Amino acid sequence: MKTFKRHKYQWLIGALIILVAIALGSAIYKTQRPQATSSTTKSEIVSHYRTWKKDYLRGGQQKYVLTTSSGAKQTLSEGQGYGMLITAMVAQHGVKSQKIFNQLTRYYLAHQVSSTKPLMAWRQTQRQGKMQSTTAEKTSATDGDLDIAYALILADEQWGSKGTYNYQQLAKKLIGAIKTYELNSTTKLPLVGDWATSKSTKNLVRPSDLITAYFRKFASYTGDGSWTQVAQRSQTTLQKLSAAQSTGLMADFVTVTGTGLTLGTVQPKQVASSHDAQYGYNACRIPWRVTYDYQLNHSRVSQKIAKKMLTFFTKQSKIKAIYTLKGQAVTSYTNQAFTTPVVYSAQALSNQVLTKRYANALSVKIDNHDYYPATIQMLMLLMSGSIGK
Repeated sequence: MKTFKRHKYQWLIGALIILVAIALGSAIYKTQRPQATSSTTKSEIVSHYRTWKKDYLRGGQQKYVLTTSSGAKQTLSEGQGYGMLITAMVAQHGVKSQKIFNQLTRYYLAHQVSSTKPLMAWRQTQRQGKMQSTTAEKTSATDGDLDIAYALILADEQWGSKGTYNYQQLAKKLIGAIKTYELNSTTKLPLVGDWATSKSTKNLVRPSDLITAYFRKFASYTGDGSWTQVAQRSQTTLQKLSAAQSTGLMADFVTVTGTGLTLGTVQPKQVASSHDAQYGYNACRIPWRVTYDYQLNHSRVSQKIAKKMLTFFTKQSKIKAIYTLKGQAVTSYTNQAFTTPVVYSAQALSNQVLTKRYANALSVKIDNHDYYPATIQMLMLLMSGSIGK
């Protein structure tokens, strides 16, 4: 009997020691691993949204995002995608935005490449009072289509699909068209547009289009497992691009060829601008796109890629607009399109240095004469507001 009691007490003591060790380990882990934090408030989001809407939304029953500050009114599928993301996401903060989302959707439906190809024509300009695309402009830009498709999914999840528009049906139709017309059949990576089918263009890749969070969602939403392969190969390409530079920076455009995803470079002005081979106005979205995958899916690969870029930006006294891939600033000015994606990434990945240094970057007044940085700032404010939710 005494032996039994001794063993009984030894077992209890041993169990208590294990429980204490687990509790201490958990406490140490939580202490050593800062939690993702955001000081973004609902009132900031709502007030900035009202300002952005007043400055950049145009049109009546067909609304579009104004992308020009002078001359003829113009919009891009890129801007339409941003606008649809913003109006779907702001609804999560209590704003009644479905009517405007439907008006943006109506514009998208009126400006598709063709009746049989539900990709959006990449640009429209106001001519004789109407927003119109030339024949050359009735081609697509993949980044715009990806954002429009994802916004339709968010709308379906927010409001359901039994109202004015069947968001689910529209999303699945667009995702199917993206798969058919905007994916490279060999690399399984996004083309830059449906027009990029020649030998000299089919291997062009815009790294900011490698939105693994979207592709994972497309796979689960449609039940089409091929999107999982797109996500995996996109992430592998991002890993390779990150490893290629000590800064972790990536270019606006690169080439990727073959099943082995062999990387190549482009020349200045080969695709869109003199900064095609630099961290420019396309690539500045990469911290946002990669971090979003970590936020939603807890991908350690995405976390590592984003952290490497944050390490570089932590060493910069200011985040400038445009860098060489080796980290040399090309300009002396700052721009919210470059700053705010880094700030959102820093918040989500618990980089306290950048979070404190740019504590007010997301909440400053939105520029009312420059669509791109203003709209990226609005998106990043919303992204920040979604951290931890």
